[in-house]
Amino acid sequence: MDQYIGLDVSLKDTAISIRQDGKRIWRGKAPSDPKILAEAIRKHAPSARRVVFETGPLSTWFFHALTAEGVPAICIEARHAQKILDETLNKTDANDADGLAQLAEAGFYKEVRVKSFDAMLTRTLAGAREQLIRISTKLGNQIRGVMKTFGLIVPKGGGRVFEGHVRELLEKEDGLARIILPLLEAWRDIRKQAAVLTRYLLAMARKSREAQLLMTIPGVGSATAVSYLVAIEDPDNFGKSRSVGAWLGLTTRRYQSGEVDRNGHISKRGDNYLRGLLYEAAVALLTRTRSESSLKDWGLGLCERLGFKCAAVAVARKLAVIMHSMLKTGEVFNTSAGASA
Repeated sequence: MDQYIGLDVSLKDTAISIRQDGKRIWRGKAPSDPKILAEAIRKHAPSARRVVFETGPLSTWFFHALTAEGVPAICIEARHAQKILDETLNKTDANDADGLAQLAEAGFYKEVRVKSFDAMLTRTLAGAREQLIRISTKLGNQIRGVMKTFGLIVPKGGGRVFEGHVRELLEKEDGLARIILPLLEAWRDIRKQAAVLTRYLLAMARKSREAQLLMTIPGVGSATAVSYLVAIEDPDNFGKSRSVGAWLGLTTRRYQSGEVDRNGHISKRGDNYLRGLLYEAAVALLTRTRSESSLKDWGLGLCERLGFKCAAVAVARKLAVIMHSMLKTGEVFNTSAGASA
């Protein structure tokens, strides 16, 4: 007989629940090590059909390690599972594992595609670079704000220009210099490390034929192209190109009940980082690029009717759809067909 297992994973221990024929046949706890968990599953559930656990910080490692051990691991959407698990009267790890085992037995879950380790490594590179850029921007703004308090206005400019202006203004301000200069040194070091990661990302984009293909779209740079490829992995993961826009949370949410039928804001589901990159690419396409395309004309037309932000979101969704279509066909960006994609 088939057994169905639910795993409630935490950093230290994992609660295990095994069901068969609609009844729980075993429940226990083991260290959060995939090899130890695989041994426990083989011992107590030799005919395991589904082993279900939620998305989380350890889900990528758990999925690939359990699969390598021959365990039929399935990673499911945490938000979907949580709505059901919240109905439990007493919230415990053991009860959550029971709930996950019941979902596995009923088949009532949303399976999540788990990225490969190589894809996660690239995604981590892009995320680390983005984090360093944000930190350097925050430090730069803090330096400007503190100096402004003492009547020292730093002129516009970035990089060496910004550093030169700050040092020049601090020449006769010894007391303030003792506070600002350490911040400035940290700002400069973080920018250096961000530049190192940027070079890695650019080298990766140059070696990828798919990334070079996506970068033929005006406004799409190396970070957006590589991050998109990592998120999609295989274009065949999506039956239709339009599905990518919904998968990234760039489509509007709908509420319909009886006579009430209304559309709301975008769902914001999926990869927040990639969604932000696509929005930035859309903004660059509408405001910075000089090349003309039907997609840009369409977006500018939306600006006049709906406003800039709504238009940029719509263009971002179009970009997600067009990029997927380009990966499937292998064709470069068509400036005359962009808006109809």
